[in-house]
Amino acid sequence: MSAFSEAALERKLSELSNSQQSVQTLSLWLIHHRKHSALIVSVWERELRKAKPNRKLTFLYLANDVIQNSKRKGPEFTKDFAPVIVEAFKHVSSESDESCKKHLGRVLSIWEERSVYENDVLEQLRQALYGDRKLRKRTYEQIKVDENNCSPRSSPTDPPQTTDLIRALQELENAASGDAAVHQRIASLPVEVQDVSLLDRITDKESGEQLSKMVDDACMLLADYNGRLAAEIDDRKQLTRMLSDFLRCQKEFLAEKEHKLEEYKRKLARVSQVRKELRSRIQNLPDLSRLPNVTGSHVHLPFAGDIYSDD
Repeated sequence: MSAFSEAALERKLSELSNSQQSVQTLSLWLIHHRKHSALIVSVWERELRKAKPNRKLTFLYLANDVIQNSKRKGPEFTKDFAPVIVEAFKHVSSESDESCKKHLGRVLSIWEERSVYENDVLEQLRQALYGDRKLRKRTYEQIKVDENNCSPRSSPTDPPQTTDLIRALQELENAASGDAAVHQRIASLPVEVQDVSLLDRITDKESGEQLSKMVDDACMLLADYNGRLAAEIDDRKQLTRMLSDFLRCQKEFLAEKEHKLEEYKRKLARVSQVRKELRSRIQNLPDLSRLPNVTGSHVHLPFAGDIYSDD
C-alpha cells in the first residue's frame, strides 16, 4: 500500500472511475489508512463538490463501500461520514437525473436494511433524496413477491425498465465471483497463514514479524473479497427481485393483450359476416345499367338528313 498524504488522496480521487474494481481498490486503500479517516472524509466531500455531475455518484459508491467494509475494523468512517453524508446526498441528488436517483435510492435501501446509521440519519437521507413526500415509492426489497397475483395493485412501484435490467446484468459480468486473479491469489496463500498449529515453527522475532505481515495481508485480501462477494450477493438478490417484478408485469401485459386479441377477433368475425351478407345482397339486387330507359334522358334525335328526306 502506498503512503498516505492529502495530495495522494486527491490524485486517487481524480483517477476514480465508475468501475467496480476502481471503487473497491480505492476503498481498500482508504480503509488501510483509516487512522486518517477525518481528513479522508473532508477531502472526499471537497472533491465530490468539485467533480463533474457524471462522476458524483461514483463518490457515493466509494463512501458506501468504505462505510460498509470498514465496520469490521472500527467505527471511524461510519462516524466521520455521518455529519456530511446527508448534505452529500442532497448535493448529488440535486445535480442528477432520475436514473442516478434510483441508484442513490438503492444505496439508501441497503443502509436501511443493514442499519448502517441510526433512524434519524436515515430519515434525513430519505428527506434529502425524496423530499417531503410522505408516500414514496417502495424499494424492491420492500415488495413481497407473489407470482400468482399480477394485478396493478400487487406492486405500488413501476416495473423495472428494460435498460435497468440490462445494466444490472452487465454489472454482474465483472462480479467478484468471476475474478480469477483474486481466486489465484487466495489459492496461493501460504499454508502458514491458514493453520494455527504451524505457529510452533516460529523460533525468532524476525520470522514472527514476517509471518505477521503475511497474515495481515491475507486478512485484508480475504476481508476485501468477502465484502465484494457480499455486495455481489446483494446485487443478485436485487436483480432477482427486479426480474420477478418484471416477469409479473409481463404476465399481466400478456393477459391484457390476449384479451384484446380475442376482442378484436370477435370484431373481425362480425365485420366479415357483414361483408359476406352484403355481397350476397348485392348479388340479388337488380342491375340498373341493364334496365330500359324510361326517363327520356337519352332520347334519340333524328339527323338533319332525316328531316329533309323524301320519304
